[in-house]
Parts: sequence; structure tokens; C-alpha cells
Amino acid sequence: MSGAFFFGYGSLVNRGTHHFSPLHPATAHGWRRAWRCTDAREAAFLTAVPDPDCTLLGMIAHVPADDWAALDEREAAYDRLGAGLKITHEAPGVAELALYAIAPERMRGPSDAHPLLLSYLDVVVQGYLLEYGVEGAEHFFATTDGWDCPILDDRAAPRYPRAQRLGDPERAVVDTHLARLGSRRIAA
Repeated sequence: MSGAFFFGYGSLVNRGTHHFSPLHPATAHGWRRAWRCTDAREAAFLTAVPDPDCTLLGMIAHVPADDWAALDEREAAYDRLGAGLKITHEAPGVAELALYAIAPERMRGPSDAHPLLLSYLDVVVQGYLLEYGVEGAEHFFATTDGWDCPILDDRAAPRYPRAQRLGDPERAVVDTHLARLGSRRIAA
């Protein structure tokens, strides 16, 4: 296996949504998350935005078969960034490390026509709970901007293609944080 890895800060943290291996905890310094939209997708999704005073918990994963082209196609809504990244981890053999983010000129804020899918948020929070515990989920909410965006409540019929089943305690963590943040849900 070569040393090509990428940093995930959203659904990649949830091992149930992919088959990337090996996967290792990591921290990206100088970034925070934001909910944004592009013309590439109908729903809002996470991106990383520069913030010198913030760090993101996440996971790094090996690029399958070192095929950046295939991974770039899967992550087509994003640009692959590699130069100047400061990502700490304890994974052996990492020679190259990238992070995917939406180019600033292509992003816009979510809207009722392009909301955040609750099923996507559930997947992300479940991953943080499993990998980092309640503190990790709290860190996720605290280091993510855009909680004023509309959230489409699609739990009953998930639209997110890699949706996962959450238990009552996991749903309670999501719902409690959204209520605390004053987030607005819209019906599916």
C-alpha cells in the first residue's frame, strides 16, 4: 500500500457509509466546516473553509488503489487540496495527504430549495458519536457554521443515499443540538 490518504470531516467519519480502509483518527488544523450548496448537488452538504483558529476532528483514509482520479470523480463537487495542509494523525506510511473542499467561487448558502438533509446530518453525527463519543459530536456542532439553514426532515424516507439507522440516543443528540442552535426543520 502506498502513502496516499485523504482527510474526511463529514460522512467519511461514519464507517458504515463506505469501504475505505485503513481509516485513522486525525485532526485538521486551520479549518472549520460549513453547510454550503453548489450547482453540483441538490442538497446542502459540508465543506471545509479556512479558519486559522479552528481544528476539525475527522478521519484519514487510504486512497483506493492510489487512484486519485477515481476519488476526484466521487468527490466531483469538491476541489482536492494538498499543499500546506496541517493534519495530525498517527497513521503509518502517509506520504501524501489531501482534503476536499468546495471552491469559494462555486459555493452559496443553503435555501429552502437546497436544504440540508437530516438523514445526512444523522449519518455524520452517528460517525462522530461512534469514533469520538459525545464530546466528538459536540465538537462537530461547535466547529460547523450554517446552522441557520433549512433542514429537510427526511428521516422517515431518507434521501441521503448512504443513510444509516440511528438509535433513539443518537437521534436525541442530533435533535437536542438542533433545538439548542435554533435550527429550522422543513417537512419532506
